[in-house]
Amino acid sequence: MLRGGSSSRPTQFFPRSRTTVYKKQSLIDLVRAKALKFGDFTLASGKKAGFYLDTKQVTLDAAGARLVGEGILDLLVPEMPKAVGGMSIGADPITAAVITLAGIRGLPLLGFMVRKEPKGHGTNQYIEGPVQAGDDCVIVEDVVTTGGSSLLAIDRAQEFGMTVKRVIAIVDRLEGGRQAFAARGIELTTLLTIRDFGIEPQA
Repeated sequence: MLRGGSSSRPTQFFPRSRTTVYKKQSLIDLVRAKALKFGDFTLASGKKAGFYLDTKQVTLDAAGARLVGEGILDLLVPEMPKAVGGMSIGADPITAAVITLAGIRGLPLLGFMVRKEPKGHGTNQYIEGPVQAGDDCVIVEDVVTTGGSSLLAIDRAQEFGMTVKRVIAIVDRLEGGRQAFAARGIELTTLLTIRDFGIEPQA
């Protein structure tokens, strides 16, 4: 119970343990409850779709941020990069979650943001954060469809002088993004795909 009143927040998404252990089913349940919407939508890629994944409802929720951060960090740990980051604004809460949990685990990790346009003053650059040319990095993304957003983030990071090791996303819509990254020699790893929700990719 919180001071000043009770909390109505569901507790099933909050593991009681303080240890950082990723629970895939908890993430599936949370995405299904908060982010998965059905209807007629136009995606950022321009494609029409019968469902939409509003993943900011998950990445900007304490339980969701922890699950996403833990899941991605577990994928990073065997071969930790110097930094993680991606295209603003979708990747920003993911980056924040991952570097925060890295700090909790005592792992050195930097974060960065990729601007769609340079801010027009100061350093006037696309990359924001404590990274330098020569750093290796992993691009993070919320949902991959055709991969366009992350491909642009890859371009910006490479132009800055960083080496992109791979892309990690929360959900793959299975609509060509993986193949687009492979054509650039970059691997895509995801925590979930739409098949985890019983949805098949569009023909």
